[in-house]
Parts: sequence; C-alpha cells; structure tokens
Amino acid sequence: MDVTFLTTEELAARIKYDARTIRQQLKDSVLIEGTHYIRPFGRRKILYIWEVIQEEMLQTTARQQELAIPMANGGMCHG
Repeated sequence: MDVTFLTTEELAARIKYDARTIRQQLKDSVLIEGTHYIRPFGRRKILYIWEVIQEEMLQTTARQQELAIPMANGGMCHG
C-alpha cells in the first residue's frame, strides 16, 4: 500500500485551506493524530496522510448528500 505523506503547507495547497487554519482549527479536532497525521520519530514535525484525509473528505460529502431533503424550488434542505 502506497502512502503519501504531506507537510502542512503541501496539504494546504491540495485542499485549498490556509496552513494556519489547518494547524489551529482542523488539527486535533477534525484531523486526529495516528489516523490523519503522524509525528515521525516522536518529533515536532507533522506529516499528514493524504489517502486517509482524501477518503474522509469524500465520505463526509456523501453523508451530507444522503441527509439532504429535496425542496419544491429545486434546492436542498440540509437539516
């Protein structure tokens, strides 16, 4: 199994988020250590696992579409 490790800046470029947003808001709330990222050799450097993050983003999108209720005007109710 091939695994792609990304730095915070590389992940930010792929998902079109600011690196600061990833560090301050997503890390440890949405992105969990051991699942979405690792700290190689117990150091400060963080490497994100692209395949896991990509799969999580696609699953979240699919779940949101399943919960949507079609409305008469063509819109969707997500609640």
